Amino acid sequence: MSLEQIRDHLLARQAELEGRLARVEEHVSHRNEPLSADFAEQAVERENDEVLEAIGCEVSNELAQIKQSLRRIEEGGYGVCERCGEDIALERLKIVPHTIYCIRCAVG
Repeated sequence: MSLEQIRDHLLARQAELEGRLARVEEHVSHRNEPLSADFAEQAVERENDEVLEAIGCEVSNELAQIKQSLRRIEEGGYGVCERCGEDIALERLKIVPHTIYCIRCAVG
């Protein structure tokens, strides 16, 4: 897998996550359907909203990591561990393309 292929993969994942985040935000804001008039049903809907907000937070975090990786690719620093400065193994980048740590620093 080349750097260009990793970049393309990151861009595709970014688009996928941006779409997912938009759907989560749309659902949580109740743009397309208001909260139920039934109080018990509203409680269930609010619990669902909390779960969706947590999912949205995770998606936002991954998006930030992907954007940081894309910046590092453009700046020439992609694939270098931010902790020790060593190269990150290509196999690790294939599995976790938005990582900023080599395997040694990630587990240590």
